[in-house]
Amino acid sequence: MRTMGGINAKAGLDKMACATVVLWALIINSDSLGQDLLRHVDLASPEMTTAEMTRADVKMLIEKGSPVDLSDRRLSGLDLSELNLRGANLRLSRLNKTNLKGADLSGVILDQAWALGSDFSEAKLVGASLFATQAQGAKMMNADLSNARLAADLTGANLTGATLVGIKGGADMKNQSMGLIRTVLNSANLEHANLRRADLSRAKLEFATLTGADLRDAVFTGASLAGADLTNAQVSGVDLAGADVAGAKLRNLSGLEQANGLDKLVNRDRAWRD
Repeated sequence: MRTMGGINAKAGLDKMACATVVLWALIINSDSLGQDLLRHVDLASPEMTTAEMTRADVKMLIEKGSPVDLSDRRLSGLDLSELNLRGANLRLSRLNKTNLKGADLSGVILDQAWALGSDFSEAKLVGASLFATQAQGAKMMNADLSNARLAADLTGANLTGATLVGIKGGADMKNQSMGLIRTVLNSANLEHANLRRADLSRAKLEFATLTGADLRDAVFTGASLAGADLTNAQVSGVDLAGADVAGAKLRNLSGLEQANGLDKLVNRDRAWRD
């Protein structure tokens, strides 16, 4: 239970401070959003490592009816696996190292949330919104993110076998006052992931593993694929115009003759090809 008076006022100030840090990081240095935030936030602080609720508390809220409002809550380290959190508001929440394995997170709002090292494996995130979400090192093996808004930092995340069909991960060109918000999947593992019709225009996938991934009809226009491994990927209908492939492995690609934008690749001569 949250206390009243001065403590409540302080909590309000903490909320404002957290939101301000996120907003200014977006404005000042959007190209390295996650790195900028990590430099300005004490990840070892109780704010980022502790929980103000228990699993039982969350279950009680769910039983009262959905969607559940867990915005700006400290939920780090909790076991919320297998829970039904469909449509929940988790905006600005702290979920660092939280166990959400197998949870139903369809349609949830995770905008500007912190989920460093959290476990979303086998979770259902269909239609979820992850805008400016910090999920570096998250586990998302076999998770379903179909049609999700994924302008998040997933550097080093494990998305092996994940379903990302129709995700909206392209740069947000309508909010230029906030900087260029985009999906960051640098060094992420997307082996055998399904990215059919995914929009990852201007996304950053440097040194990402995309071996055996289904990239059919996906959009990678202007994306950075430098050092990425696309060996054995399916690329029929993919749009790679303007993508930077310096040092990328483009070997044994299936459907290459139906790929688009190959003549407009950046650093094509520096990619590893058959």
